[in-house]
Amino acid sequence: QVQLVESGGGLVQAGGSLRLSCAASGRARSIYAMGWFRQAPGKEREFVAAIKWSGENEISYYADSVKGRFTISRDNAKNTVDLQMNSLKPEDTAVYYCAASRTYYSGSNYKMENMYDYWGQGTQVTVSS
Repeated sequence: QVQLVESGGGLVQAGGSLRLSCAASGRARSIYAMGWFRQAPGKEREFVAAIKWSGENEISYYADSVKGRFTISRDNAKNTVDLQMNSLKPEDTAVYYCAASRTYYSGSNYKMENMYDYWGQGTQVTVSS
Protein backbone atom coordinates (compact mmCIF):
# COMPACT_ATOMS: atom_id res chain seq x y z
CA GLN A 1 0.00 0.00 0.00
CA VAL A 2 0.98 3.58 -0.61
CA GLN A 3 -0.24 6.58 1.32
CA LEU A 4 -0.29 10.05 -0.20
CA VAL A 5 -0.49 13.28 1.74
CA GLU A 6 -0.83 16.66 0.05
CA SER A 7 0.22 19.97 1.54
CA GLY A 8 0.73 23.56 0.49
CA GLY A 9 -2.76 24.65 -0.42
CA GLY A 10 -4.18 27.98 0.65
CA LEU A 11 -5.56 31.33 -0.40
CA VAL A 12 -3.68 33.51 -2.86
CA GLN A 13 -4.46 36.52 -5.00
CA ALA A 14 -4.66 36.26 -8.75
CA GLY A 15 -1.20 36.41 -10.26
CA GLY A 16 0.37 34.86 -7.19
CA SER A 17 2.07 31.52 -6.67
CA LEU A 18 1.63 28.42 -4.56
CA ARG A 19 3.62 25.23 -4.28
CA LEU A 20 1.83 21.98 -3.56
CA SER A 21 3.67 18.95 -2.30
CA CYS A 22 2.65 15.31 -2.24
CA ALA A 23 4.51 12.93 0.03
CA ALA A 24 4.32 9.21 -0.63
CA SER A 25 4.87 6.68 2.12
CA GLY A 26 4.56 2.94 2.43
CA ARG A 27 5.64 1.04 -0.68
CA ALA A 28 6.67 4.22 -2.48
CA ARG A 29 9.31 2.37 -4.53
CA SER A 30 6.51 0.59 -6.37
CA ILE A 31 5.32 3.86 -7.94
CA TYR A 32 6.15 4.73 -11.55
CA ALA A 33 4.12 7.88 -12.06
CA MET A 34 2.38 10.55 -10.06
CA GLY A 35 -0.11 13.15 -11.06
CA TRP A 36 -2.17 16.07 -9.91
CA PHE A 37 -5.86 16.45 -10.56
CA ARG A 38 -8.28 19.12 -9.42
CA GLN A 39 -11.97 19.48 -8.84
CA ALA A 40 -13.74 22.80 -8.78
CA PRO A 41 -17.17 23.21 -7.18
CA GLY A 42 -19.85 21.78 -9.41
CA LYS A 43 -17.36 20.37 -11.90
CA GLU A 44 -15.82 17.01 -12.60
CA ARG A 45 -12.30 16.25 -11.51
CA GLU A 46 -9.79 17.09 -14.22
CA PHE A 47 -6.19 16.33 -15.02
CA VAL A 48 -3.60 18.99 -14.21
CA ALA A 49 -0.13 17.49 -14.54
CA ALA A 50 1.73 14.20 -14.32
CA ILE A 51 5.26 12.92 -14.19
CA LYS A 52 6.44 9.42 -14.98
CA TRP A 53 9.87 7.93 -14.60
CA SER A 54 11.92 4.95 -15.62
CA GLY A 55 15.33 4.90 -14.00
CA GLU A 56 16.75 8.39 -14.35
CA ASN A 57 14.45 9.33 -17.24
CA GLU A 58 11.49 11.54 -16.40
CA ILE A 59 8.69 12.81 -18.60
CA SER A 60 6.10 15.35 -17.53
CA TYR A 61 2.71 16.21 -18.98
CA TYR A 62 0.40 19.16 -18.50
CA ALA A 63 -3.16 20.15 -19.21
CA ASP A 64 -3.35 22.91 -21.80
CA SER A 65 -4.94 25.20 -19.23
CA VAL A 66 -1.87 25.17 -16.98
CA LYS A 67 0.95 24.71 -19.49
CA GLY A 68 3.57 27.40 -19.03
CA ARG A 69 2.28 28.32 -15.57
CA PHE A 70 2.57 25.09 -13.58
CA THR A 71 5.61 22.86 -13.15
CA ILE A 72 5.61 19.34 -11.76
CA SER A 73 8.80 17.95 -10.26
CA ARG A 74 9.93 14.93 -8.30
CA ASP A 75 12.36 14.40 -5.45
CA ASN A 76 13.25 10.74 -5.59
CA ALA A 77 15.14 10.77 -2.30
CA LYS A 78 12.18 12.23 -0.40
CA ASN A 79 9.45 10.38 -2.33
CA THR A 80 7.71 13.66 -3.03
CA VAL A 81 6.19 15.27 -6.08
CA ASP A 82 5.64 19.01 -6.11
CA LEU A 83 3.44 21.23 -8.22
CA GLN A 84 4.72 24.78 -8.56
CA MET A 85 1.83 26.99 -9.59
CA ASN A 86 2.58 30.47 -10.91
CA SER A 87 0.42 33.19 -12.42
CA LEU A 88 -2.60 31.75 -10.68
CA LYS A 89 -6.06 32.63 -11.93
CA PRO A 90 -9.43 32.51 -10.16
CA GLU A 91 -10.35 29.59 -12.41
CA ASP A 92 -7.53 27.57 -10.80
CA THR A 93 -9.59 27.48 -7.60
CA ALA A 94 -10.25 23.85 -6.75
CA VAL A 95 -9.41 20.98 -4.48
CA TYR A 96 -6.15 19.54 -5.75
CA TYR A 97 -5.55 15.81 -5.50
CA CYS A 98 -2.34 13.88 -5.76
CA ALA A 99 -2.38 10.41 -7.33
CA ALA A 100 0.13 7.62 -7.84
CA SER A 101 0.37 4.74 -10.28
CA ARG A 102 1.98 1.33 -9.83
CA THR A 103 2.15 0.78 -13.57
CA TYR A 104 4.52 2.28 -16.11
CA TYR A 105 2.60 2.98 -19.31
CA SER A 106 5.35 3.85 -21.76
CA GLY A 107 3.04 5.43 -24.32
CA SER A 108 0.73 7.18 -21.91
CA ASN A 109 0.48 10.72 -20.66
CA TYR A 110 -1.30 9.60 -17.47
CA LYS A 111 -4.23 11.93 -18.02
CA MET A 112 -6.84 9.32 -17.15
CA GLU A 113 -7.90 8.80 -13.56
CA ASN A 114 -8.16 5.04 -13.98
CA MET A 115 -4.40 4.83 -14.51
CA TYR A 116 -3.83 5.67 -10.88
CA ASP A 117 -4.00 3.31 -7.94
CA TYR A 118 -3.67 5.64 -4.98
CA TRP A 119 -5.13 9.02 -4.16
CA GLY A 120 -4.57 11.64 -1.52
CA GLN A 121 -7.28 13.43 0.41
CA GLY A 122 -6.88 16.71 -1.44
CA THR A 123 -5.83 20.22 -0.56
CA GLN A 124 -7.83 23.38 -1.20
CA VAL A 125 -6.45 26.09 -3.45
CA THR A 126 -8.39 29.34 -3.61
CA VAL A 127 -7.40 32.15 -5.95
CA SER A 128 -9.10 35.48 -5.31
CA SER A 129 -9.62 38.05 -8.03
